[in-house]
Amino acid sequence: MVHAFLIHTLRAPSSEETGLCRVLYSCVFGAEKSLDDPRPCGAERDRLLRKEQILAVARQVESLCRLQQQASGCPSTDTQPQFSDEPVSLHEAPHGAFYLGAGDPFQEPQTVVWLSVLSLGFALVLDTHENLLLAESTLRLLVRLLLDHLRLLTPGNNFLLRADRIEGILARFLPHGQLLFLNDQFVQDLEKEFSAAWPR
Repeated sequence: MVHAFLIHTLRAPSSEETGLCRVLYSCVFGAEKSLDDPRPCGAERDRLLRKEQILAVARQVESLCRLQQQASGCPSTDTQPQFSDEPVSLHEAPHGAFYLGAGDPFQEPQTVVWLSVLSLGFALVLDTHENLLLAESTLRLLVRLLLDHLRLLTPGNNFLLRADRIEGILARFLPHGQLLFLNDQFVQDLEKEFSAAWPR
């Protein structure tokens, strides 16, 4: 099961400033309760805990993305356009996966699958036993749909005002955090259904 999906910013590798990684959107499937904490569980405390966990994942994704770019000798994101109207090849986009041990930051061990496109990072947090190839293909599908339908990389586009569309895509292609085996025809049918419900 997928526990969370997030979209966050990526700093330029040459940037010396800290704290610039921002979570732009996150969706958590199921809540994690702190079993060994004697303090009363409040909705606000749980929300802050989830926010901290998601931000920790975003920072690790950003760090790994920077390391991958430096190791591969690819041009850094500060020399690339941060936004573009041109189609982006997701097969050439930096991507990867990493393991989070218990307590770092989630109670249970998790695996994170991530993908970066220009100035944005996308990640799925999932159970360690999940199929990583399926998770990666699902993430690429979600990113493609978000880029196509929300025009995420278009200058001046404020996709934060379109959270309902992001949720519509997640509800169809990642329902309740479940990874789906989808063939091309079924993906096309779901896309048509989404386009009819949310015209561009």
